[in-house]
Amino acid sequence: MRAGAFGLVLALSTGVCASDEIPAPLTGAKGDPVRGRAIVANRQVGLCLLCHSGPFPEERFQGDLAPDLQSAARLTEGQIRSRIVDPRKANPDSIMPAYFRSEGLTRVAPAFRGRTILSAEQIEDVVAYLLTLR
Repeated sequence: MRAGAFGLVLALSTGVCASDEIPAPLTGAKGDPVRGRAIVANRQVGLCLLCHSGPFPEERFQGDLAPDLQSAARLTEGQIRSRIVDPRKANPDSIMPAYFRSEGLTRVAPAFRGRTILSAEQIEDVVAYLLTLR
């Protein structure tokens, strides 16, 4: 279990988080929006621009399968966090991967089993960045 995962498990098991949001940071601290922007724009780390578009004039090709990332501005911080951790909690038909879930997944390559796509710190950095788009 990665650092911060215990906090998520605790929040889910104690009912601290509502069904559509995770109100507290996974790490206990706010993320860094500059690092978050780098994660979102990086096609080897976040892969966000594969499906989403956003305010990245330097990125020539951006996705159109999912909403523009600026639409996250309508969500609360906890809702943004929840949708990154496991988007299927809000939309069971979502094709977006769960970035901070490692259990109950199918068709995962052996090298990635038991691992999350992003760390708790990276999730918080992305949340911090998306909050700047308001």
